[in-house]
Amino acid sequence: MAVLHQRQTVTMLLSCSLALLLLSGLAETLSLSLGTCTVTVHTHELRKHYSDLRSSAIEGDHVIGVKLLNKSWMENIQEGQKCCFVRLLLRFYVERVFSNYVAPESVQQRCSSALANAFVGIRRDMNKCHCHCAEETQRTIDALHAEFIKLQVKPAAQKAVAELDTVLDWLEE
Repeated sequence: MAVLHQRQTVTMLLSCSLALLLLSGLAETLSLSLGTCTVTVHTHELRKHYSDLRSSAIEGDHVIGVKLLNKSWMENIQEGQKCCFVRLLLRFYVERVFSNYVAPESVQQRCSSALANAFVGIRRDMNKCHCHCAEETQRTIDALHAEFIKLQVKPAAQKAVAELDTVLDWLEE
């Protein structure tokens, strides 16, 4: 009888814990409206991983006076082009930035990998979206690539990770 009661108590505690976990997860997600579709972004997860590597990314950014991400570019994206811009920006980060970023410690490297995996997941979810890219949006991403290419690959990746808070802020707007 005591074993049965103990199992019921454990089951109830696990159920409550799972419910709390799910409820807390709901509060920490963002439905990103991309015109033709909506994608769920776990902003708390992105912020958590980024906050764990932000200070080392900024400290390692020795390229002064150069900015890869121009906030006005993001602010001037037309509403119908947000889907295209997000898709191309995530692609840039996954293929150019995270693949070349080397964190100073293994903990930060794991955070970088977690961010890259989260971006891959968002890109996968965006496959259902039918993003049509205007020439202006492509030129904006091309300008980002041009700034990135002006630097050596490792310092450029370092700078892009250090500026990731600009992307996260914009996604949350």
